[in-house]
Amino acid sequence: MNTPTPTVDELEAQNLLFEHETPLAILKWTFDRYGDDLAMACSFEDLALLHMVHQLRPRTEVIFLDTGGHFPETLEFAARIEHEWDLNLTRTTPPPEAKDWPCGTERCCELRKVEPLSRAVAGKAAWITSVKRVDAPTRAAMKILMWDEKFGLAKVNPLATWTDDDVAYYLTSNGLPEHPLWAQGYASIGCAAVTSKPLIVGDRRSGRWVGADKEECGLHEA
Repeated sequence: MNTPTPTVDELEAQNLLFEHETPLAILKWTFDRYGDDLAMACSFEDLALLHMVHQLRPRTEVIFLDTGGHFPETLEFAARIEHEWDLNLTRTTPPPEAKDWPCGTERCCELRKVEPLSRAVAGKAAWITSVKRVDAPTRAAMKILMWDEKFGLAKVNPLATWTDDDVAYYLTSNGLPEHPLWAQGYASIGCAAVTSKPLIVGDRRSGRWVGADKEECGLHEA
């Protein structure tokens, strides 16, 4: 893994060009630039970006953050897609001290998501996420390509400019399965203890972190 570290100017210039590119074009550039020196983080909430990555480079490492608090449906769906698509899947686990910070408490996401992901991407040149600007006000200014100070590598968000309708159209057009909880009315799926169906009509993330005073888990800042 000897990928040259990009300069801030390089990332910013390329980010501006990406504003009018498709996610596939962004991914093609990413694989050309970083080769196998990268990984994709995937929650399996939807399969749009994972499908694109799998089409272009099937053996890309896919990181699933197993927080220990997922819905059984999420774990079953992830296992199903891992088997059917023959994914190169890495499952992270929280450190031992996470047992003292269950889902919804102050350090839950730090120990169950941020710290495990930091270990998983250590030494890599880039990571790919499915973050969209429409996901939440805290993500409205998210760049497509940026330097991630938290993890010390480039961060690529190919779906940043997409809407929920864009994702839905892609899933339908490609005959991709939906997360089983979507049929039950869930719209944004995290850990079971702090996830409910949307509390506000039209706000798909209003059911996240129910009872907790937070909007982000700490993985993504604009």
